[in-house]
Amino acid sequence: MSIHEIAAADLNVKQFIEEQVESIRQAVGDGWAINALSGGVDSSAVTMLGHKALGNRLKTYFVDNALMREGEPQRVVALFAELGVPVELIDARDEFLAALRGITDPEEKREAVTQTFYKTVFGRLVRASGAKHLLQGTILTDVDETVAGIKRQHNVFEQLGIDPQEAFGYHILEPLIQLRKDGVRKLAAGLGLPKSIYDRMPFPGPALAARIIGEVTAERLDIVRKATAITEEELEDTGAFQYMAILHEDRVTGMRDGQRDFGLQIEIRCWDSVDARRATPTRLPWETLERLADRILTGVPGVVSVTYGIAPKPPSTMEVV
Repeated sequence: MSIHEIAAADLNVKQFIEEQVESIRQAVGDGWAINALSGGVDSSAVTMLGHKALGNRLKTYFVDNALMREGEPQRVVALFAELGVPVELIDARDEFLAALRGITDPEEKREAVTQTFYKTVFGRLVRASGAKHLLQGTILTDVDETVAGIKRQHNVFEQLGIDPQEAFGYHILEPLIQLRKDGVRKLAAGLGLPKSIYDRMPFPGPALAARIIGEVTAERLDIVRKATAITEEELEDTGAFQYMAILHEDRVTGMRDGQRDFGLQIEIRCWDSVDARRATPTRLPWETLERLADRILTGVPGVVSVTYGIAPKPPSTMEVV
């Protein structure tokens, strides 16, 4: 299926909003729709479009999958309450951790997150709500990378020949699929979302599971969550497109108090990009890297090594898994 791209420079925000609101209304009719909000710019823009189109006939959920940043579920629910959009918080932490148990292969991890989200958790929510449609924030870059076989994005189905109605029991509407990240930011600003949302850096659908090499466990999530909080505090003023902390699988030899400390390795990545198709590592000041490494080494238990990724995309990708 060919998708007509709308470049950010060509995007007429007012017209796009009117067209998508009408399209959502036509698709849903007098029924209900549901959507999942993560707090990222894509899902936030879809939430506002759906809210404009359907009002209280859109049921918005935040699924706590145990893979989010510290305090993220509560913060996002509170922010949208201020915008007049009620969001129900769903605790699915145990289900996602159980689905990921023992899995180390990157694609298998992504598939476990996908199936648990769409089939198990949202399947249950759909049945309870009676909704026949799910709104989601798939963008064109998600489709490109999935179809090209670079990385299976968790929210791409029809382009792979998967019928969501047959697989999960509901239709999926994708109002952002003609846009890339810079276009979505422009749209989100036009929808009245605050700068903290429309200018927010990208965050992967599989969340922190995409930043753990090897098995995803509650303990390893706690480590990468702490490292992520430090990294985001230190790099938030860099102007970079995206930055992250990655937990490697193998332990490495370190030293503490004159003795060997067989510990963990955190890799930092920081990217300059416009739309995530191509990216170059940000040339961070040495003092920034030193301060970041010191905070992680002293503030994240078990870490003895901090590295900085300097490979561009391509051949690298922005997320490690």
